Amino acid sequence: MSEDDYRNGGVLGVVVALVALLIGGVLFVGVVSGWFDDPKVKLDAEYYCKETCGEFMEINTFSYNELIADKKSFVVFVDQGGCTMADKLRKYGDDYMREAGIRIYRMMFADVKESSLYESVKYYPSVAIISRGKVVAWLRADSDDDAMVYNDYDQFKEWMAKYLQLE
Repeated sequence: MSEDDYRNGGVLGVVVALVALLIGGVLFVGVVSGWFDDPKVKLDAEYYCKETCGEFMEINTFSYNELIADKKSFVVFVDQGGCTMADKLRKYGDDYMREAGIRIYRMMFADVKESSLYESVKYYPSVAIISRGKVVAWLRADSDDDAMVYNDYDQFKEWMAKYLQLE
């Protein structure tokens, strides 16, 4: 072999090593940052009921912001009194909590307007799913795509199952 062949082989070896290092780095960052985690939200342990569930836990802006800062994973129902659609969704939430054995927060829409949740939820009623302090999904009261979820309990359960991984 000539000296040029050794040099070209050396360059190829360096390129292969750099590509392997780059791929390894991307995989490492992906694992550490959770890129490859299950996309479903795992609620924090305190949201599972040891006994029968069925009542919303009231939450205000201050408490919500603390949960976000603590990077908690939870579900919040955005409510407004005197709304027929909110009454229906509230009933779905009650039934779902009993069936799934979880607790859901209830926040009045006036409080939502004063929280970071308002960046996502602009209308009521809604249900928002928070994972590690970030809103990952919410029902859009102004969306035709979510209309069936508001009008059928089985659709509501399917929507929740799409985002939540229950114990």
